[in-house]
Amino acid sequence: MSHRPPPNAIDRLIAAAMVLFAIAEEVGGRAAGPAHPYPGWWIAAAIVAAALVLLRRRAPFAVMSVYSVATVAAFVHFGEMASAWQFYTHLLLLFTLLGEVRLRDPRAVAGLVMAVVFVGVMLSAPSGPVGAGDVAVAVVMASIAGGAGVAVRRYRQVAIHAQERGELLAREAVNEERTRIARELHDVVAHGVSVMVMQAGAARLMLRPDQATEREALNVVEETGREAVEELHRILDLLHTGPERDGLAPQPSLARLDDLVEQMRAAGLDVRLSVEGEPTPLPVGLDLSAYRIVQEALANTLRHAGPTVAGVTVSYLPRALGLEILDEGPRAGRTGQAGGAGHGQVGMRERVALFHGRLSAGPLPGGGYGVRVTLPLAGRVRPDEAVT
Repeated sequence: MSHRPPPNAIDRLIAAAMVLFAIAEEVGGRAAGPAHPYPGWWIAAAIVAAALVLLRRRAPFAVMSVYSVATVAAFVHFGEMASAWQFYTHLLLLFTLLGEVRLRDPRAVAGLVMAVVFVGVMLSAPSGPVGAGDVAVAVVMASIAGGAGVAVRRYRQVAIHAQERGELLAREAVNEERTRIARELHDVVAHGVSVMVMQAGAARLMLRPDQATEREALNVVEETGREAVEELHRILDLLHTGPERDGLAPQPSLARLDDLVEQMRAAGLDVRLSVEGEPTPLPVGLDLSAYRIVQEALANTLRHAGPTVAGVTVSYLPRALGLEILDEGPRAGRTGQAGGAGHGQVGMRERVALFHGRLSAGPLPGGGYGVRVTLPLAGRVRPDEAVT
């Protein structure tokens, strides 16, 4: 069962406007016409109708049923033609009902029957002449109200479906990027563990014959390391979603940014690279992620801005690594390359979150687009170390 929202400001405004309209119509009509045997009935009716309007979205069928039965009973009892405010209130309730339930729903069918009965009783009241024009106007207005309700419901369904589809695609993009990052980090970790195993083996061969305890300890290190590498390979098999890597290509790192810059220049992007601070050795995983962030940012620039000027700044701070990728936006008369938006920012955000860093991305005040990233080297980043 779908959740029905409580009355909001618009509902209250509609209810208040309906009461004022009822007062204006009834006061003017009663002053010009004969006295009513129950002069206060329409005031109570307007207040009850306003309360039903406030509840119409929470229980549309029940509200329309109560209003239709009560109003038709009043028509029959007093023998009068309905006031305009009563007819418009019924149109609002019909619109709400068909905006909440499908036409094939029994409640929608019952609502349409109630609308036909309501209009028929209203137009058959003996208090005044009813012509063909009055009937046509009433039928057209009721049809418009019902059709608008159906259109709103269908539009809402399309919007909900689009939102759900977007959320699904976003989750898939995040999962793909996490799998890609995990595969890359697997290579880094497996290489590190393999080096540890080889070093332990080399150390074991250098021991003297009487160092049995040390030899046994190093044997345990070697065996545990080999098992760890095997388990890492099993994890990689679970994460396999694309072609196998040959394992021979060197891992990307900031030391290879010059090659990336040349590739981007060959693709038409005028990249200008600058390094601030003294370059220091970085953890392999962080180094790889930093390279990928720059790569994704430049790819996004080429995709969305086309051939333009982009600046890449790598800042080696005391406890953090700063990355700044700024572009000047599309040149006059030029656009980005055709294709989808890609998952560049998804990948950047996942990599930054992996190292508890910070990422800001968005249009620049003077035009263009900027990506700024801070990756902590040890612990959390202090506010004064953030790249601005």
